[in-house]
Amino acid sequence: MPGIIEFIERKRDGFAHTAEELAEFVTLVRDGAIPDYQISAWLMAVFLKGLTEPELVAFTDALASSGEMVRFLKTPSDGGGTFLTVDKHSTGGVGDKTTLICAPIAASCGLRVAKLSGRGLGFTGGTVDKLESIPGMNMRLSTDQFLKQADEIGIALSGHSLALAPAEGKFYALRDVTGTVPSLPLISSSIVSKKIAGGADAFVFDVKCGSGAFMRSIEDAKRLAEALVNLSRALGKKSSYLVTDMEQPLGEWIGNAVEVIEAIEVLSGRGPQDTRELSLALASRMLVFGGAARDDESALDAARKALDGGDALRKFASMIHAQGGASVCGDPSILPRAGKKRVIEAPRSGVVERMDARAAGVAVRALGGGRIRKDDHVDVSVGLRILKKVGDRADKGEPLIEIYYNDEGLFNGAKTYIGQISSVSDTAKPDARPLILRAL
Repeated sequence: MPGIIEFIERKRDGFAHTAEELAEFVTLVRDGAIPDYQISAWLMAVFLKGLTEPELVAFTDALASSGEMVRFLKTPSDGGGTFLTVDKHSTGGVGDKTTLICAPIAASCGLRVAKLSGRGLGFTGGTVDKLESIPGMNMRLSTDQFLKQADEIGIALSGHSLALAPAEGKFYALRDVTGTVPSLPLISSSIVSKKIAGGADAFVFDVKCGSGAFMRSIEDAKRLAEALVNLSRALGKKSSYLVTDMEQPLGEWIGNAVEVIEAIEVLSGRGPQDTRELSLALASRMLVFGGAARDDESALDAARKALDGGDALRKFASMIHAQGGASVCGDPSILPRAGKKRVIEAPRSGVVERMDARAAGVAVRALGGGRIRKDDHVDVSVGLRILKKVGDRADKGEPLIEIYYNDEGLFNGAKTYIGQISSVSDTAKPDARPLILRAL
């Protein structure tokens, strides 16, 4: 590798790095041998000049290899199957509890589902926070515990280990404070490197699109989805994507414990239709790319049977039990619920013409249910329930949104955002846009 200044200058001037140079650079960053200001300069050069495909593959591989790598056997320890280990990743949305549903569906159909998830940050929720709302639930599995549980019961969901892709964590922290977050190669390498380190053989990406997502337009979301799939495949992983709507929140509930309740409802054969539909679509993709189904039609049929027959709910319950959680599948009232409630009513009779998923996510955060900084405390008991969505009829005075909260001061701070979530028109007759916008 050339000197660090020359290394930065080469990217600044639009030249490509070799795989060896990138591997050495990542190692030096991991070991703290390069100051933050020089790493930041390189990140800005990449933001402006991009990375070639060989550079992106080499950089992602170096990030993934910068720490521990989870290694699964190709077949379960009991010899009962030959399917791949599959991971599903969402780019983040509001009310998105599909991991809690599609993962148990796929696992109950014979796949090994091993997913390392994150905490919520900003206005989007995190799978770890949701599952940690279950009393006793351990979301800090060691690598050995993670491997053993995935092997024995076919499903393990845990928080990210700091030992996995540690160099990526350093780049991520600097991207957040240097204005380089919206870089497609940096986003792609960040996501895929952690997936590679997590050990799965196949990935299904759910790229959100709309007001409640990082990617606001369908074109940008499709571009990210294709970048994730192409990079994964270049690194030897089977991969697929769905671009899904996030103009309005997914399902009825937004929060942490309340989203676990909705997931249990769907796994019990009830719950909102949109949550069910997307969870089945994602589970079907997981079955096809994990080798448990030959095509989309047979995969969807198997996923529906697992959901409607109760197998997926039982798999979810077995995962919770294995990770020390309380028996919430049998008694959801165990989950915490905020003690105060307010209702937003329709100001006029008409049709819900618009919803703002971002405003809903920010409102829950303002109630204490999310975080701005990584060390912020989260009140897992607060949340919103969306009673009317785009295209639904509402009479004057009919409830639109229920708010569950604990602190009057926080509620007052959230009122502005709550007022922006939906609007009712007495003339418009809008239709909600499709839930699945693009697919590969």
